[in-house]
Amino acid sequence: MNNHVKDAKNRMDKSIEAFREEIAKVRTGKATTALLDGIKVDYYGTLSPLKQVGNVSVLDAHTLSITPWDKSLVSVIDRAILEANLGLNPQNDGTNIKIPIPPLTEERRKELVKLVKKFGEDAKVAVRNVRRDANNHLKQSEKNKEISEDDLKRFEDEIQKLTDDHVKKIDEIISHKEKEIMEV
Repeated sequence: MNNHVKDAKNRMDKSIEAFREEIAKVRTGKATTALLDGIKVDYYGTLSPLKQVGNVSVLDAHTLSITPWDKSLVSVIDRAILEANLGLNPQNDGTNIKIPIPPLTEERRKELVKLVKKFGEDAKVAVRNVRRDANNHLKQSEKNKEISEDDLKRFEDEIQKLTDDHVKKIDEIISHKEKEIMEV
């Protein structure tokens, strides 16, 4: 496999991984620790990810639980969750924080599906940009007599196959997430 083709595959894989991370943050009405991934807590003057200052877990399908390592952080974590504007209302008992996940309305579910599709479209554009870059590099290599015309055609076909596979994978992820969001 040509270096340009390997590089293109790695970059396409990274695009899909970034897409997965992006949609993991989209709320489905079910409790998932990924909902709180973007929250930073002021830990003695340093902004630290929530997962580094306490144990974040799923109690049941509609409740998250946070047990801070340091009990003095309960109110700080509580405030950080409220300030994140996720539509979540944490409840603390002085030592633990429980976060009930409210059910989604039909309208909100449809908005979230649109958002997931937009993220998917962005990921597909990223994959196609990788294809374009790789093909440009291959054409340059052929022009510089580093590869033959036959190799150019073969590598372009491989890159097109990679692109098709990655776009199909993105569509599957979108479809799966859409089912998850629309499930009541």
